[in-house]
Amino acid sequence: MATQHSRSAARLMMAPAVILLLGWMLVPLVMTLYFSFMDYRPLRGIAECCVGFQNYERFITSSSFADSVGVTLIMVGGILAITVIGGVLLAMLLDQPMWGQGIVRILVIAPFFVMPTVSALVWKNMFMDPVNGVLAHVWRFFGAAPHDWLSQSPLFSIILIVSWQWLPFATLILLTAIQSLDSEQLEASEMDGAGFLSRFWFIVLPHLARAITVVVLIQTIFLLSIFAEIFVTTQGSFGTRTLTYLIYQRVLESQNVGLGSAGGILAVILANIIAIFLMRIVGRNLDA
Repeated sequence: MATQHSRSAARLMMAPAVILLLGWMLVPLVMTLYFSFMDYRPLRGIAECCVGFQNYERFITSSSFADSVGVTLIMVGGILAITVIGGVLLAMLLDQPMWGQGIVRILVIAPFFVMPTVSALVWKNMFMDPVNGVLAHVWRFFGAAPHDWLSQSPLFSIILIVSWQWLPFATLILLTAIQSLDSEQLEASEMDGAGFLSRFWFIVLPHLARAITVVVLIQTIFLLSIFAEIFVTTQGSFGTRTLTYLIYQRVLESQNVGLGSAGGILAVILANIIAIFLMRIVGRNLDA
């Protein structure tokens, strides 16, 4: 049993790391909050303090704000649908005995470790290029005109790129959950005459409910801040400007630090609201 002295020593040794972590998190947040109440445009030499909530009002009332929130939600929802459904199917496939099972699992999980910028460049230049891309050659092989993905289907293209990155994560979590399923339940249901779809719907899917909620929670938190894929492929054009990219445009392209900082605080608030909502759902599933 730990004594009072050992606990005090542990707190003392952890203090530098905790202080550093809090400083790394709080200092940028406090500075962003401070700038959000300023009219700060450094290239124009404007740095007026205490403009109140004018930046927040301008950011919320602009037409770009509602559009960017809608694009963000559509993008997150589409990615979650593809990764969860695809993750369940891949997890069930990888759970079956096959030759080279370990190698196949490594290859399936590999895209998760590719940097977002690199994967976006690969998809943009190797697959979605309307002239020399792989998909363009496939289209020509079947006698069809090549499809310019990033200009004709930009939102779907980004959803596809990001889904390819996050599908391994969902597959890994769901595969672990499937492997924890009691095989006796499946064998008993099969002896009772239950078909594959019945076993999946009434046994496998309820067992995966907790893992699916965890996947949705973790992915949503990260997907709300999608930036690199948009910057590399469409740069926010063709209706792909998310809330994160809108903030980037306000801060760096328009050089309006105050307005961009207000957007950043609003994004943090919205992300926390969504995270709290999802955490409650996860908590209910874990307690069930």
